[in-house]
This record gives sequence, C-alpha cells and structure tokens, in this order.
Amino acid sequence: MADISDSAARAARDLRVVFSRLRRRIREVAQDTDLSPSQESALTLVGKHGAATASALAAAEGVRPQSMAVTLAALERHGLIRRAPDPDDGRRQLVTLTDTGRARVEGNRQVREEWLARAFQDRYSEEERRTVLAALELLERLSAP
Repeated sequence: MADISDSAARAARDLRVVFSRLRRRIREVAQDTDLSPSQESALTLVGKHGAATASALAAAEGVRPQSMAVTLAALERHGLIRRAPDPDDGRRQLVTLTDTGRARVEGNRQVREEWLARAFQDRYSEEERRTVLAALELLERLSAP
C-alpha cells in the first residue's frame, strides 16, 4: 500500500466502518425477531429478483446450496415463500414470495426508508443534507465497473 495516500487509506477505512454501522442500524429498524438475518436477507433477495432457483439464490448470497435450502425451508414454514416446478426444467423448483412475504418485504422497505428519511430530517440541517447528497454522487463512482 506504499502507493496509496494516507487520506485514501483513511477514507476507505472510515467509510467501511460507517457503512457497516449504518447497515446494521437500518436492519435493526425493521427487524422482526421471528427471522434470522440470513432468512431476512434471502427473503429480500427473492423480493428483488422474483422467481429464482435455490441454487441461484445461494450463489447471489454467497452461501452453500445446503445452507440456502435450510433458510428457504424456514421461510416456507413461515408462509413467506412458495416453491413451484420450473416450467423450463421440471427437475428444478422456482422460489417466489407469497402475498404475506411480499407484504413483509414491502413493509420492511418502507419502514427503513421512513426511518432513514426521518433521521436525515431530524439530525441534519438542509446544508448538511446537501453535503451528504454531493458526497453520495462522488461515492457512486465506487460502484461503477
């Protein structure tokens, strides 16, 4: 890291720490105690991507297919997902949200967004919010390929 400036190294470290804390806090806001973090994450993933196979979900989450199978079984017991044969390959099953699962994902998303908007409204001045927006425009470059 000899060719990386002190300010770049500090920005990387501080940003990682702040994002980790913020992500944890946002998860806490809508976290229901009946699902584990991995179950909540898988449920959200199915909500984002629609019908998917268990193996595709495992790959997207970076977990073993066996782990995803356990997670999906729990979500199915809660009535949040359903499995149906893949019309293109009857050996596979597609996982989708039930109406209850969809309501939960949407409700959690709304609660999180409202909490974050309220936090910005209550904790920051208009000038500070504009500064955050400008910083986010700069940070967007980090997510570009």
